[in-house]
Amino acid sequence: MSTLFSSAAAWLVVIAVAAWAWQLSGVPGSRQPGFALAIGTLLGVVLQRARFCFFCHARDYFERDDARGLLAIVLAIAIGTLGMHWIFGSWLPVPQNGLPPEAHIGPVSWALVLSGVVFGFGMVISGSCISAHWYRLGEGSPVAPFALIGTAVGFGLGFASWNTLYVLAIAEAPVLWLPKWLGYAGSAALQLAVLGVLTALLWRRLPAPAEPVARAASFAGALAALFRGRWPYWIGGLLVGWIAVLVILRLRPLGVTAALGSQARSLGGTWGLTPERLEGLDGFAGCATVIAETWQTPNALLVIGIVAGAWASALVAGQFTPRWPTLRDAARGLAGGVLLGWGAMIGLGCTIGNLLSGTMAGAVSGWVFGAAMFFAVWLGLWVQRALVAKAAPASGE
Repeated sequence: MSTLFSSAAAWLVVIAVAAWAWQLSGVPGSRQPGFALAIGTLLGVVLQRARFCFFCHARDYFERDDARGLLAIVLAIAIGTLGMHWIFGSWLPVPQNGLPPEAHIGPVSWALVLSGVVFGFGMVISGSCISAHWYRLGEGSPVAPFALIGTAVGFGLGFASWNTLYVLAIAEAPVLWLPKWLGYAGSAALQLAVLGVLTALLWRRLPAPAEPVARAASFAGALAALFRGRWPYWIGGLLVGWIAVLVILRLRPLGVTAALGSQARSLGGTWGLTPERLEGLDGFAGCATVIAETWQTPNALLVIGIVAGAWASALVAGQFTPRWPTLRDAARGLAGGVLLGWGAMIGLGCTIGNLLSGTMAGAVSGWVFGAAMFFAVWLGLWVQRALVAKAAPASGE
């Protein structure tokens, strides 16, 4: 695909999204849909240009001794912690009086740990987290469509097992929110201290400095480099954290699975596969899966924006490279996606909704889910290396 044609196609995508957002913003009574589409498009560009992927960043650390990606995640959480604690302090001045509206603060139990572990294995098998599969859909990934279909199936399996897990573990599990015990200042200080310790540890695992990049000879050259070259890790972390704070001012806390889970729940109910009553589920905040009256929910439009923004960004960068999927692509996408969906459903969110938005809000559930998930990624990668090493001698005989 020629550069000129790709740039023109990217501009058509941007213009179409802008026109749709403008049309949605004109609907009487609410500007949320238009804002969701616009901010989702911006997020899609950021995710694609910075290659912001929780699995890829963890893999780089565990296999390549490169902590830059994990430091970007730490930076995003730090920015979101400051922003969300300030916002929640304005909405709910006395944190002991309840929980902030719609914040991703979930129950902490062994079921949450299990969901994080299952989600982590799903990332290893499918090669990405759910948010990365959305933006890679805009790059033409042959795995992403199957992974997202598998995620929907996983949500259905999660709904089928929810009532059992709710009775065994979730119903009596505590919902732990740090500001309730430490106040907003104390909670923010504790989280920033933990993030500071993580930064100090990760800083020791940075690669050798790369050769300095030559300065662009013109403004047009600098602009071209901005849209064709990979953005620095820290830029991705900075912008993701800022967008997460901006989103909560106009929408629900940032998440990318609510619409997909809602559609899976609706189809499961239609086909008689989802229990008619899901005990206590809709009483929890997080990536809500309540069946919506229309598909044009703010979360659905945000996700569409992510795909569109990533598509436009990939076109400009020459990274829109679709190919016909192989059986292996389909198999690992579906298998990993099922685990991603089940983990996200039971954990009430994925890496964006649970880990990112949850930790930013001071939810212990976000920290627990994240720790379990990263442990599973480490273990899954170790198992993969062991299997490859075991198979290597046999292939050489």
